[in-house]
Amino acid sequence: FARSHSCAACTMRQVHKESIITVPENVTLDIKARVITVKGPRGTLTKNLKHMSVDIYKLPDNKVKVEKWFGATKESASIRSACSHMQNMITGVTKGFEYKMRFVYAHFPINVAIVEKDTVVEIRNFLGEKIVRRIQCHPGVTVSRSADVKDEIALVGNDIDNVSLSAALINQACHVKNKDIRKFLDGIYISERNVIGGR
Repeated sequence: FARSHSCAACTMRQVHKESIITVPENVTLDIKARVITVKGPRGTLTKNLKHMSVDIYKLPDNKVKVEKWFGATKESASIRSACSHMQNMITGVTKGFEYKMRFVYAHFPINVAIVEKDTVVEIRNFLGEKIVRRIQCHPGVTVSRSADVKDEIALVGNDIDNVSLSAALINQACHVKNKDIRKFLDGIYISERNVIGGR
């Protein structure tokens, strides 16, 4: 009896759930068949949310409503996800995102060159290896060296997904193989995640 009762609780459906976000005045947000296009001072971002079975539509006075009818608990959770995506897009086209990464090494200094209009990172001398690690950043992401901090680079872009994925590619390129990673801590690690100009 207890088992069937718990299963019934798991599959219980909520009749209606909704969430509303406010769009700033200097931002234009368009919705067409769950494809979201956001335009702002820093540029334009587009995201396809067709994989989410929710209703998204604009309301008067610069508001967007996301709702779900008769959704299970897991399905209703996608409402907050859709709102977070749109909020990140709005932040990206108004302020932008910045990820800072620091070089960590014990003996062999990591040499990093930023080439091809600040979109490609070349890593040399990692653990003394001769191989050149070349990382192509995702579209819309630029890399620069920090002026005030030694051994630090900053990734800047409007799309938080592309900025974070580019940082992850740089981090994964410097994984230590066939050694004790508790002792060999060399690599390039994310040190800060910021919204440009603060929140």
